Amino acid sequence: MKFLFVEIIFPLLVLLFLRALLKNIFASFRSASAPRGQARPAAPPISIGGELKKDPVCGTYVSTVGSVSQKVNGQLVYFCSTACRDKYRAA
Repeated sequence: MKFLFVEIIFPLLVLLFLRALLKNIFASFRSASAPRGQARPAAPPISIGGELKKDPVCGTYVSTVGSVSQKVNGQLVYFCSTACRDKYRAA
């Protein structure tokens, strides 16, 4: 029983403790490097749902809810970005 504790369990506990300690130290360095008083910019909201339509320029499928759209010949066309929409207009 003493062998099990000394050779296996105690070194494992020491390693787990050191891992937690190093993780906290590196996390504090990461947060210290961020400018004080400034929050990280929030990610833009992602629209979920909607029908998928194919972008006529690059061929990717985009959601009708969160895509760029334009009416062409009375039909609504969906684009993945304004760049694709502008390329479509130019063609």
